[in-house]
Amino acid sequence: MSNPLQTVQQLVQAIRPADAEVMQQARARQAQLTKPAGSLGLLEDISVRLAGVFGTPQPHPRGVAVIVAAGDHGVTAEGVSAYPPEVTPAMVANFLAETPWGSGGAAVNAIARTVGARVYVADAGVNADLPAHPRLVAASIRRGTRNLRVEAALTPEETEAAVLAGAALARQAIHDGADLLVPGEMGIGNTTPASAISARMLGLDVAAVTGRGTGVDDVTLARKREVISDALKRQGSAAADPLGVLADLGGLEIAFMLGVMLEAAAQRRAIVLDGFVEGSAALIGVALAPALGDYLFAAGECAEIGHAAQLAHLGLTPMFRLGLRLGEGTGGVLAAPLLLSAAATLREMQTFAEASVPEGN
Repeated sequence: MSNPLQTVQQLVQAIRPADAEVMQQARARQAQLTKPAGSLGLLEDISVRLAGVFGTPQPHPRGVAVIVAAGDHGVTAEGVSAYPPEVTPAMVANFLAETPWGSGGAAVNAIARTVGARVYVADAGVNADLPAHPRLVAASIRRGTRNLRVEAALTPEETEAAVLAGAALARQAIHDGADLLVPGEMGIGNTTPASAISARMLGLDVAAVTGRGTGVDDVTLARKREVISDALKRQGSAAADPLGVLADLGGLEIAFMLGVMLEAAAQRRAIVLDGFVEGSAALIGVALAPALGDYLFAAGECAEIGHAAQLAHLGLTPMFRLGLRLGEGTGGVLAAPLLLSAAATLREMQTFAEASVPEGN
């Protein structure tokens, strides 16, 4: 396993842009493959980007890991979610449960088993005593965040510690063979900090980035938007200081996912973005390290309002629109076979010359 970087700044400095020369070679190869030009659509674009990530015109990514970080939020005291905070530790137990089908009884477990992805579960800051479990990574910085409506959710020190904890688990997943990393999350109330981060980083109105999350009614949605507006009015952070925004308005699992992304990019691995909460971490990440964007691949555009604005800012095209809004990394895991397939076309298809197939006009 590579040596850990000791600060977030070191992680940021370790990220280099994708290899532009290799991508040019990959585009040239794509143009010669036995198919009409552009006939594989977005897969062609993805394959070229993967070539740049892995530094070879015929990339061969293999292992897929989804890292599910769990954390609680003090802002749930404001009644912003349809579910109580007790659901967070209960879902952690579900991620780890033994079922007739294998380890884990949540959606991300079922989908990961189906596509051959490995699931890592981390306690990044659950507000409960979680029993020790061989498949639970104990990485809690504190038991949930503070109430962002009235004060900063985290201190700068807590934020950095959570980011580095995420980087450490990403490093382990890469050591275990992961070439595609899917950051995922579980935390009741976490679309509230994700919306607050998005509003601040994108400079958008609260209503444009604040949706129903777990499916709240109109009254709760109005309260949620009011809570976020109050948090922004505190003026506890500015977009020019991304880590400050994360500390002020974020969550422990959001910081943890940021660490996963930074470490993956530093080690030249592809990052598959799931949904809105993951997108808020990516907004912080590209503000810190613009080259991080080269390593991000958007799975789908989720049903949560504001996700499209995140993707537009990140310059990412989603691979599907399935109306997902679950989180856990589910959409990212669903997208992993598309990335692997895109790489396979560039790597394994023959060119017209290799196959002795006449080219079209």
